[in-house]
Amino acid sequence: MWGTNLNIIHKIVYLLQSKITVRLWAIMMGLIIFMLAFLWGVQFFLFEENYVNSTVETVQLRLKPLVDELKTKDLKTDEDLIITLSKATNSKMMLMDAEGEIVAMYSQGHKLMDSSSFDSMSWLLPYLRASESFQKVYEGIAYNRVIRNEDSPIALEIGIPVLYNGDACAVILYHTMDELHTVLQLNRYYLSILTVILIVVAAVISAILSKHFVRPIHKIKGTVDELAKGNLSAKPDVELKDELGQLSNAVRDLGTALQRVDVLRKEVIANVSHELRSPLSLIRGYAEMLRDLHGEDPEKREEDLTLIINESTRMSTMVNDILDYSQIQAGYIQLKKIEVNLVEFIQTELTHFDKIAETYAVTIELKAPDEPIRTQVDVLKMGQVIGNLMNNAINHTEDYGVVKVEITASEQTARVSIGNPGTPIPDEMKDVIWERFQRAQHAGSRKSGTGLGLSIVKTLLEAHQMAYGVDSADGWNYFWFECQLSIRTRA
Repeated sequence: MWGTNLNIIHKIVYLLQSKITVRLWAIMMGLIIFMLAFLWGVQFFLFEENYVNSTVETVQLRLKPLVDELKTKDLKTDEDLIITLSKATNSKMMLMDAEGEIVAMYSQGHKLMDSSSFDSMSWLLPYLRASESFQKVYEGIAYNRVIRNEDSPIALEIGIPVLYNGDACAVILYHTMDELHTVLQLNRYYLSILTVILIVVAAVISAILSKHFVRPIHKIKGTVDELAKGNLSAKPDVELKDELGQLSNAVRDLGTALQRVDVLRKEVIANVSHELRSPLSLIRGYAEMLRDLHGEDPEKREEDLTLIINESTRMSTMVNDILDYSQIQAGYIQLKKIEVNLVEFIQTELTHFDKIAETYAVTIELKAPDEPIRTQVDVLKMGQVIGNLMNNAINHTEDYGVVKVEITASEQTARVSIGNPGTPIPDEMKDVIWERFQRAQHAGSRKSGTGLGLSIVKTLLEAHQMAYGVDSADGWNYFWFECQLSIRTRA
């Protein structure tokens, strides 16, 4: 038995945890039940109590003139007063002596003389004699209390001190609350019907609303599942202006971005394959030529070896870009910052590109202040940043062109700009070109590259927490980044 109950409980808990539809339905039903519980509480503790208190106040107001008169009169000499008292409350009344015995009984103004009437009320005597409130009546203190059957009021008991034949006696009135009891029962009956109707209607409406709310989520999930399976053209058919609509738009944008990345991935694989095949073919061809034809000719041998070395370097650079980007994406960036003179650091890095620039008759111009600019960087990582930006600039500069490198300093930062002449990069491409597999193709470009250089630059600069960007002006494109100056430089 217990095992069956536990299984049912586990299934309910599983549904509540795994199904958002069930959770939404349960939440809405919980709110409805809370509201109904509040309504029942108001009925029990506010309305019904007010009804009872109002009835008690009405009876007390009706009795007040008679009670005041009883303080000065003896009921033995004025039996009409006690009859009037019975009529005023429209209830049963007992006159009890100091010993707690019934002297006389009245009902709605009529004196009851038969023994059966006395016997019908005799069961109350032990209850009254044990009551502290009843005992205080003989001391001249009146009382009233509501008699309830479970939680329903059935009668109002009123104790009044009186004089009867010169002795302190008590009058006990029992005002029936049958009408009030009937009204309260009807209220509870109709409230019960209303509760059942509300729960049923709320359950149906909650189920409908839950499914309506979850339907867009299922569509979005279906789209995400399709994207995960490789169907990058899948789009959620959800047109809403709320948060679900924003989520749908985000998934739609994700699909578009994945399509773009997929196209670029295929393109870069094709380009890298072509770029790797070309130097490999040349290396093999010139190595065979060197072996078979030019082995004895020093000049030809030198020329062949130089080409083999250049093509090997070119292929190694592409492979290194791919490996570097893979390591960066895997989270293997650990910066080892040291303080350097930024001017000397840039000058040293530029010397590595003199031969490359000379190959294409490109001139490198450096404009930097004479005083040192001190900053903290990871030398190897920032050397990689400068290298990729310089390769990018030289690759997109026509023969006999100029690459400008400029260092400027402000109070807290220093900016390094590397510019090359060419068609301005469109504004909509200035953010995109920093993404992987993207290439800003414009005039002067002499090779496609891997499309990873600027993405590596972006990742390394963000690891250094440096601002970066690209500006286009007067036929020039400037890639720049900013370093925070060391305290000594600021001083």
